[in-house]
Amino acid sequence: MKRSSLLFWGGSGISLLLLVVLLRKIDFHSLAEALRRLDLRYLVAAILFTFLSYWLRAVRWRYLLIHERPVRLSSLYPSVIIGYMANNLFPARLGEFIRAWVLAEREQMQAPSVFASLVIDRLFDGFSVMVMLAGVLLTLQLPPGMEQSAAVLRAGGVTTLIFYSVVIASLVLLKVRPVATLALLGKLLKPFPAAVAEKCIPLVGSFLGGLHVSRRSADLMAVLVSSLLIWLSATLPIYLVLVGFGIHLPLTASFFIMVLLVFAVMVPAAPGYIGTYHLACYTGLAAFGLPDTESVSIALVIHGVGFFPVILAGLYHVWSQGVSLASMRKQAVSDGAHQ
Repeated sequence: MKRSSLLFWGGSGISLLLLVVLLRKIDFHSLAEALRRLDLRYLVAAILFTFLSYWLRAVRWRYLLIHERPVRLSSLYPSVIIGYMANNLFPARLGEFIRAWVLAEREQMQAPSVFASLVIDRLFDGFSVMVMLAGVLLTLQLPPGMEQSAAVLRAGGVTTLIFYSVVIASLVLLKVRPVATLALLGKLLKPFPAAVAEKCIPLVGSFLGGLHVSRRSADLMAVLVSSLLIWLSATLPIYLVLVGFGIHLPLTASFFIMVLLVFAVMVPAAPGYIGTYHLACYTGLAAFGLPDTESVSIALVIHGVGFFPVILAGLYHVWSQGVSLASMRKQAVSDGAHQ
């Protein structure tokens, strides 16, 4: 069985199990009543801030690619939206490869180099999450009995910090010693047919060439500021949905829930992080004493804010660019196998 199929069926199994666990906790009549209480004005505002976070991602991506050449936001933003749509529809986070492929095709750039910029993009996300986690642990007063959750968060933060440190150190080493890296890769590929090395080595070389961040202080500052604004605008929808349900928790509570969601989407799941996302959101809300049914209804809405609108927007951009979902998925799987 192919790796992508294993990830799909394994993730779907985890999602189904978690959904069963959640749905057993609620009364569906009470769930419908809770959903009817939602003030739609706050729902619209939450959706707008979600799209603002995607636009800010396009802005940051522009600065990460500036060493290659200036890229228009009118090309970057649709690529971001299509990538997030694909993450909601396809398994194994294929949206990251699709996002790189769409931009590379539109701007006539090398796909491995564009994908390398997304690796840097995710590292800045990791930095932002570390800042957010530190802020939550230092400022948020968790309810009594939540000491274990705080300990789990600290352990998760340390693990994530170690992971990102190893990744950064590895990328720096690869970037500093590209010739030695390619030579080592050539030796590792000797047992394989020559055609494999002929295809892989140029791809890796192009990828290493894309591992670059502008040294201009203004560009670096723009990347750092946009990273923090991305996560602020991505967290505000949680706060707005809570207010829409008539629940007034401090903004730091929304950051607490967002940190849980970041860790949850790392777990293999069905496309769209179904199940893992909902359980993490429910857990964060239940920590503040919200009833089970209300917590699940809020989790459904928060997930829906980042799920359905981006799918519709992504399908529009796919149609406007004249490509098909099937061709994007096929190309992304092909590119992903070579990264």
